[in-house]
Amino acid sequence: MYLPRPLLSKLYLHLISTRHPLSPPVLLLVALDPDALCACRILTRLLKNDYIPHKIQPVSGYGDLERVGRELVSPMMEQNGGAGGVVVCLGVGGMVDLGAVLGLEPEGEDTTFGGVEVWLVDSRRPWNLANVFGGFPLEPETEFASSYQARTPHGVTGGRIDRAYKPGKGGIVVFDDGDIEDELTPQKEAYVALIEMPDLEDNGEDLGDSDSESEDESQDNNTFGAAPVTGQKRKSWSILDDDDDGSDGDTRPRQRRRSNSSSSIPATPERPKQRGLVSIGEQALTSSNTQEEEPPSAAQPPKGPSAQNLRRRLLRLRRKNEALLQDYYRNGTQYSEPISSMIYSLASDLGREDNDILWLAIVGVTSMELYGRSSAGVNVPVKNSDSRSTTGWMGMRGARIRQLLRDEVRRLNPPELNGSNGRLLPEALGVIPTSARSPEDHSIRLSPEPRLLMVRHWSLYDALLHSPYIFSRLKTYGEPGLKRLHKFLAKIGISLVQCKQNYAHMDIGLKRELRSKLLKQGPLYKLDDLVPAVETDGKDRGGAKDGWGFVRSWGWRATLSAQDVGVVIGALLEVGKHATLSTPTLHEGSSQLVDDIDEALIEQGEEWVPRFWDAFDALENIEALKEGLPTAQFLHKAIFTTGTALLRKKQIKHLMSFRMCVVKDNIEAAIFNHPGALMKLALWIGEALAEQEKEATGRLAQGGRGTPLVVASLNEKRGVYTIVGTGGGGGPDVTFLDKEALRKKEQAKQDRAKAKEESRRNREKIRVEKRAARRAAKNGDDEDEEEEDDETESEGSDASDSDSDDDEDDDREELRGKGFGLNRFGTAFQDVIAETSARVRIDSFEHCVVEVRKEDLSGFLESLSSKVVVG
Repeated sequence: MYLPRPLLSKLYLHLISTRHPLSPPVLLLVALDPDALCACRILTRLLKNDYIPHKIQPVSGYGDLERVGRELVSPMMEQNGGAGGVVVCLGVGGMVDLGAVLGLEPEGEDTTFGGVEVWLVDSRRPWNLANVFGGFPLEPETEFASSYQARTPHGVTGGRIDRAYKPGKGGIVVFDDGDIEDELTPQKEAYVALIEMPDLEDNGEDLGDSDSESEDESQDNNTFGAAPVTGQKRKSWSILDDDDDGSDGDTRPRQRRRSNSSSSIPATPERPKQRGLVSIGEQALTSSNTQEEEPPSAAQPPKGPSAQNLRRRLLRLRRKNEALLQDYYRNGTQYSEPISSMIYSLASDLGREDNDILWLAIVGVTSMELYGRSSAGVNVPVKNSDSRSTTGWMGMRGARIRQLLRDEVRRLNPPELNGSNGRLLPEALGVIPTSARSPEDHSIRLSPEPRLLMVRHWSLYDALLHSPYIFSRLKTYGEPGLKRLHKFLAKIGISLVQCKQNYAHMDIGLKRELRSKLLKQGPLYKLDDLVPAVETDGKDRGGAKDGWGFVRSWGWRATLSAQDVGVVIGALLEVGKHATLSTPTLHEGSSQLVDDIDEALIEQGEEWVPRFWDAFDALENIEALKEGLPTAQFLHKAIFTTGTALLRKKQIKHLMSFRMCVVKDNIEAAIFNHPGALMKLALWIGEALAEQEKEATGRLAQGGRGTPLVVASLNEKRGVYTIVGTGGGGGPDVTFLDKEALRKKEQAKQDRAKAKEESRRNREKIRVEKRAARRAAKNGDDEDEEEEDDETESEGSDASDSDSDDDEDDDREELRGKGFGLNRFGTAFQDVIAETSARVRIDSFEHCVVEVRKEDLSGFLESLSSKVVVG
């Protein structure tokens, strides 16, 4: 079930009112990424202020999530001796059935959840619909409440929680950022329809099309419309009953998708298992059975369809709904609103927002861009020259989120028009702030941040050299590119001596003029977006400061931008505080890859968890954050040198549907065994390849998207390759996220449905009137009258089928439009696993990360090359 955004604070307020000293602590399951880390920091601040005990548990993947479910979540259930409680999943489990993974819905047991309530906040899409429209304990079955819908908890309608809902009985609650109500209406209708359908065995037979359905209806009328011959038995519903006898041939899906650590995205939609359901189809069967024993009458209308034809219709409807859900799951993966922004919205609804919480939300949102997480999945941020779409992270939605954050900064940090001495502040003149205004200055400011990496913390030259934007535009991975960079510095009038010293120690005059020079000379080197516009340029929308970044000071101790903090936190998670280039040593048996968590994985988890706590402490300890700056510099130097080597040596191969490269036989290769570090390397290389492609052809291939890229890194210790697949950029940034357009489209669809329903009713009315008139006149023999009735029924059925086909085509077309440009590596990986014998492990929460045994890499890539990896 899902919690709509207007009710975001409902559950938290209930938690406050029901907590007491003996209550079990709230369990926080946190993914190992900066966005989830920031959301965790915000939520723990709220819990501490309300004196609510809590426990934080970092989770590295699906295998770790199952272990946490067994060891920590299941013991909380009342039937296991626990007292219930609340589990909050931050960036964990949105794409799998949490009830099954955490052990809250044991197989074969009616008692579920046991008072454990799971709050699910995740930005990854697609949702597992079992969490969204199910995930609640059913009410006891009674004579008057036996269907699934009738047994839903009070206050839950179609999976949606309203104000009448009373927490406490347990269940899975998905925090909706607005997408569920705005975009998942077709999926909701299909999911609910599948729940209410009777259990039918589908042997895969050909059910034909709408024409054959019309023929079935004609046969029904011919068979049941006339009185039976003496001694002839009517057809009963035994055909349908025989199919549902619970025999071994029944392959009906379970209630929910049962997921394990080797799968992250539902390969096919599964219909939920019914628990004492009485569906519309079964009611129709019951009423028809009752009518069979009535004596025939001349004035009695024709009987209903036969059991076989009714079964065929139900199977057609089931297949249609299952196809709709399958399209949703296989359309591609993407990212929605960052969870740090969602938790900040919760704090805002509670009236608890302050500078510290706002800064954590800003860092979390900024970190999403660093990892290429957009509305088109993990993709390269490329821009097509002839594209009118909004560029940048998440397109329209990203622009709105950043603007809301800028408004919050102005509200909580009133801007000073003049400095203490009456002069304009440096950022007002376009100068990058590098120090606080006073020893007590802890404010957040808007700053015209250039697209340079950590410019305050090393030299301007290093910031230019290690920026992915400069790396791809000036091609600094080759000697001509380095010469081009030196020429660019000469154009803006900065010598290499000044450029290679620490930025804080550069000449103040050069720093003041730097921005204006970059704006003037940047377009000559295709660096149009190197620096943002400022209000004095006349390009800003009423002071909105589009493209401006965020900076915070901690007195005289430090001044860092949100991007600096995101880079440092990510580096602490990926390579650790004490990063080295030591080559891992092999030990006997370490090359085996098994399905269970082996010794090497346990060692890896034990290594990643301390990194989590280092990053967690650094978020609120400025000294620890400053100590992480060398780690971030070390990581990005490794990315630059490795990416440069791959491009210079032309080690990037072009396969059928993507390009690929392998990182191995390199002293820095061990750094990229972590999926996050490998993903950053893939984004650097992918952006450079996109610019090469654009320069060679004058535009981006594949409808405004760059070529997808697969990067593999060899883990010598475990004998496996870690593989990351990134999309080519582009995607539905504008059309997919334009809520107003989606609302208009949905309204138009509803209007068409009403018109079709009215037309159907008119046809039915005319059909009844004609039938009554023929019977009253009693002209012609009974056979001609029956044939005419059959013809009328067939015409009505054809029209109804045509309307149904139109609706289905509209749904498919809408889904295809939404799926344009999405990253489909997750489904492609699963297809390869199903088709080949490659030993593969999918354990990361990222859809585009997979582990393949060393010996199976070539076969895995060969099969993958024939798949569709970008929508």
